[in-house]
Amino acid sequence: MSSTAPAVHAENLRKRYGDKVAVDDVNLRVDTGTVLGVLGTNGAGKTTTVEMIAGLRTPDRGRVSVLGLDPRRDRAKVRQVLGVQLQQAYLHHALTVAELIALYRSFYPAPRPTEELLELVDLAEQRGIRFEKLSGGQQQRLSIALALAGRPRVVILDELTTGLDPRARRRMWQAIERLRDEDVTVLLVSHAMEEVERLCDRVALIDAGRVIALDTPSGLISRAGAEDLDGAFVALTGKELEDAE
Repeated sequence: MSSTAPAVHAENLRKRYGDKVAVDDVNLRVDTGTVLGVLGTNGAGKTTTVEMIAGLRTPDRGRVSVLGLDPRRDRAKVRQVLGVQLQQAYLHHALTVAELIALYRSFYPAPRPTEELLELVDLAEQRGIRFEKLSGGQQQRLSIALALAGRPRVVILDELTTGLDPRARRRMWQAIERLRDEDVTVLLVSHAMEEVERLCDRVALIDAGRVIALDTPSGLISRAGAEDLDGAFVALTGKELEDAE
């Protein structure tokens, strides 16, 4: 991990929708090569936070830096170094898996090879299938492949394994571990505690738009006096795990 400038730095982020404050003075620093888990119940502000980091939403207040770049002012440069996979995929339904990968690879000067991307997300057998014919889990995996097509140095993954079967979930975990080995920085929004405990170097707990705890998984467990991350989540947020799903 880098001891110099962080790969991602969010300072005093705030976002309001009407009378509701979705994100309230969030600060995050993510060092290079770190996998940061972002945990919170539905409506806690975690997706809005990462969307502001990605430049998809404009904060009402605060600043974001991704590898020293402003996601909105330096949008073209950021697109070359940041990969984003969100919960909802808006892709051309008539294109095949291989055609979508070819399209996204064309956006970058030195993309990952098609076969590597297909293998990474276990979609080699579906290469000729149109997006609209894929299962929900297969569409999710394709979205991840597209987020990784340009060899990004920072990746945002929102609910990485939602809707995936156990085999596909394990493959996605292996893909994240491979990214860490490549010194890629990952922001992983999740409510799957086993996933976070296995993959994440540090975890940010977000509740009511604020970061209420930021530590290693073991540090959170110790701080809460819990037996596992499930118990730590309940102790620190006062909410049951099912409230996050």
